[in-house]
Amino acid sequence: MQKTINLTDRLYNFALQIVILVRNLPKEIAAYEIGRQLVRSGTSIVANHEEARGGFSREDFTYKISLAFKEARETNIWLRLLKDSKILKESQLEDIIKESEEIRNILGKGVRTAKNKNKK
Repeated sequence: MQKTINLTDRLYNFALQIVILVRNLPKEIAAYEIGRQLVRSGTSIVANHEEARGGFSREDFTYKISLAFKEARETNIWLRLLKDSKILKESQLEDIIKESEEIRNILGKGVRTAKNKNKK
C-alpha cells in the first residue's frame, strides 16, 4: 500500500529536489543563470503555498495560491530549458519535470476552485 503524502510535504520535497539539482549543475554561465531562476521559482512554490494556508481571507488564499501556481509554471519552463539546451541529460530531468507538471496541474485546479468559491 502506497503512503499518501500531503501537498505541503510534496511541495517541500520538490523544493529540496530543486536545490539539490541546482547545486549539481555544471559550472558554466548558462547553467548558472538558469539555476538562479530555477532555485528561486522552485522554492517559492512551497513558500507561497504555506502562505496561502495561513491566508486571512478567501481572497488572500486565492492570491497566494495563484502565486504558487505561477511559480510552478515558471519552474517547469526552467527545467525544460535545462533539458532542451542539453545542459543536463533528459534522463536526469525526466522525473522532476513530470513532478513539476503534476504540481502545476494540482495548483492550477486549486486556483480555479478558489476563484469559483470567491464568486459565491
